[in-house]
Amino acid sequence: MLCLKARTLFSPSFSHTFSPPKRLPHLKPSFSFKPYTQSPPSKPTTNVKMSSETIEHVVLFKVKDNTDASKVNAMVNALNALISLEQVVHITAGPVLRTRSQPLTFTHLLHSRYKSKDDLAAYSAHPSHVSVVKENVLPIIDDIMAVDWVSSDGGHVDSVPSGSAVKLTLLKLKENLGEDVKSEIFRAIKGIKDSFPQISQISYGENFSPARAKGYSLASLAVYPGVSELEAVDSNHEFVNSQKDKVRDYLESVVVVDYVVPSPQSASL
Repeated sequence: MLCLKARTLFSPSFSHTFSPPKRLPHLKPSFSFKPYTQSPPSKPTTNVKMSSETIEHVVLFKVKDNTDASKVNAMVNALNALISLEQVVHITAGPVLRTRSQPLTFTHLLHSRYKSKDDLAAYSAHPSHVSVVKENVLPIIDDIMAVDWVSSDGGHVDSVPSGSAVKLTLLKLKENLGEDVKSEIFRAIKGIKDSFPQISQISYGENFSPARAKGYSLASLAVYPGVSELEAVDSNHEFVNSQKDKVRDYLESVVVVDYVVPSPQSASL
């Protein structure tokens, strides 16, 4: 919740698995923002296995054309600096590598992790976060969408190392589908990591914050050691096509975004 409530929903494969359908409805951006309260101290990042649930928060931004680079850099740096907030387990923000989500187009992504929904809410309400959103984000963006989910895979580590390639996949399902369809899709996602050892982390779940998700209800995030590993999985066309066939009839549209986690010194555009 960047308080505005981003190829990975279904891991790279999902992105491979689900390339966006040919036609997507035009969606008008709507920016809403609700300030909250709370102010914890700063703390260093860690890379320790989590014993509690893991909450994933992803925000996709479309920066306005011709925005001054200094303002874009200021937004990215301010978002990354929110790692100082006590509730934040992991956060990264920067320019996307590529997106396959026409007509939705995004230029930047934020991914963060929390140990509970309460921590995510506290982060969203924190004055530092509120200030970044109002002063650095809203003035320079044309569009935004966000999703939050409780990870169905509890074994991944807290942080995502610099240089990792991330594939985010968001799925919008057709209407009137039952829970068995969601279960089938999640089973397909779960099997992807077993098929591709290049995937170091995979997380997936159902979005619990629909207000800024533009109707996308399922999300997946796959992490690779680097871009070469991501592209190696993408190039497995036979597997990709077989996965698409399993779920094609359930999907209205798909958003797939690839992103490389920058180092703290190179996070700016």
